[in-house]
Amino acid sequence: MNNGASATSPHNSFQTHFLDIHEVLPEDEEEEGVIKMEDNKLTSSKKGLQKPVKLRELKRPQRSFNRQVSLETGFSVLGVESKAKDEKKVLWRSGRSFGGFDSANRVGAEARKGDFNIFRTKSTLSKQNSLLPTRKEKEMETQRAEGATGLNEPVNKSVPVGRYFDALRGPELDQVKDSEDILLPKDEIWPFLLRFPINCFGICLGLSSQAVLWRALSTSPATKFLHVTPFINLSLWLLALATLISVSVTYLLKCIHYFEAVKREYFHPVRVNFFFAPWVVCMFLAIGLPPMLEPAKLHPAIWCAFMGPYFFLELKIYGQWLSGGKRRLCKVANPSSHLSVVGNFVGAILASKVGWIEAAKFLWSIGFAHYIVVFVTLYQRLPTSEALPKELHPVYSMFIAAPSAASIAWGSIYSEFDGCSRTCFFIALFLYISLVVRINFFTGFRFSVAWWSYTFPMTTASVATIKYAEQVPSVLSKGLALCLSFMSSTMVSVLFVSTLLHAFFWNTLFPNDLAIAITKKRLVKEKKPFKKAYDIKRWTKQALTKNNSGDKEFNGENKVV
Repeated sequence: MNNGASATSPHNSFQTHFLDIHEVLPEDEEEEGVIKMEDNKLTSSKKGLQKPVKLRELKRPQRSFNRQVSLETGFSVLGVESKAKDEKKVLWRSGRSFGGFDSANRVGAEARKGDFNIFRTKSTLSKQNSLLPTRKEKEMETQRAEGATGLNEPVNKSVPVGRYFDALRGPELDQVKDSEDILLPKDEIWPFLLRFPINCFGICLGLSSQAVLWRALSTSPATKFLHVTPFINLSLWLLALATLISVSVTYLLKCIHYFEAVKREYFHPVRVNFFFAPWVVCMFLAIGLPPMLEPAKLHPAIWCAFMGPYFFLELKIYGQWLSGGKRRLCKVANPSSHLSVVGNFVGAILASKVGWIEAAKFLWSIGFAHYIVVFVTLYQRLPTSEALPKELHPVYSMFIAAPSAASIAWGSIYSEFDGCSRTCFFIALFLYISLVVRINFFTGFRFSVAWWSYTFPMTTASVATIKYAEQVPSVLSKGLALCLSFMSSTMVSVLFVSTLLHAFFWNTLFPNDLAIAITKKRLVKEKKPFKKAYDIKRWTKQALTKNNSGDKEFNGENKVV
């Protein structure tokens, strides 16, 4: 009896494993498995007392057990891959496909809002201890972000300029491509400061240039027959000054609280040019100062205060153009690049008003040299100029700004609208006409705050026309000056009304600024090699054949025993 017990106990454990193997088989094969197990049980009970079970008999069913598990795993993988294949390949730009910024996976109150602290200024963020994640949350964030290499790096480091062209589209590079995702949730309303772009200084550009225009209309002998009151110039100047103060204070708060977002705007190939706008606006306000407020002569300190920051910033930008690096001109050139050029001509006008003629000539030469380079680069449509759209857009009005300002600056320096001034004026006039005859192409675009910056080139062209009418008085020149001035003022009025409607009635003036939330690198899930259906079927048949042959061999050995 002892020998029988010792002989049957291995069989009992062995039979238990054998039953587990066949539980994973389909239901139609389960009955056959039960019959085979009963036959094997009878055979082993008869001959189990005669001969002990060998070790190889125990190892063989373990191999079939492992094989069965691998088969089940193979079928499950096939189902997962087939489902993944049917899914859409386009990302939803919700900011939730990244583990590190998945607001849906957060716990507590964090689950209902996005993690906007990634763009906060470091010093500000360190003071908010209540918003800092705990150690366990940090570990969870690290585990979630393992699949997204370099996800947290682009927040604190500069985004390569080529990444903006790869991830964004549109002439202003403000729309995220469908194949890209962002760091912040798109379906939530971001904080106001994060939605307040540097492009808002375009509003100040439009209003301050209008102040200069109406000063010229009220003081120029060519438009004396209009009897324009100087109070229009005064009201526009005060409105432009108030707008500049409010926009500057708001953006200064953004620099204090969300400096990382400001850095991203600075590295943006289009928005970097709007960092010149505040200083151009200040110079426009100094030039368009109402006669009732204007002193006998402007102090040179005013020119130094406004032109100094502009000059140092253009040293940085022009150095990048000249160095031939990743931000070379042929790579980042776009119509908004004229903002970094036109300020030299506006500074030359202000320098001539304060009495620094040589400084005015210096700035004019710098501006004209770089204008030619930018104009030729954009006119050639180099393959690397990816920001230049194929269709027309209001951004093309920037082509008019530089030659118009150059003609006014030359006339202000030499106190005469001579041949050089007229040459620049005729270039601007030709570009203006070439855009006006294609006005039907400018329809169908989404309203944006950046449109304001495209009004000041029209205003600058109107002022240049008034200066030309002073030098060449005729019905044609005066009519042209009146027509261009009317078009410019009408455009500013339409934009002013549209801005008020979008800001206070429709609440759509400041949508989520998706352009600053792109990742430093395109994060794409690694594609696993997908086995086709017939390959998996063939692999399954081979595994089943080996399994059946192993069972037959095992049953034969049991019979022999």
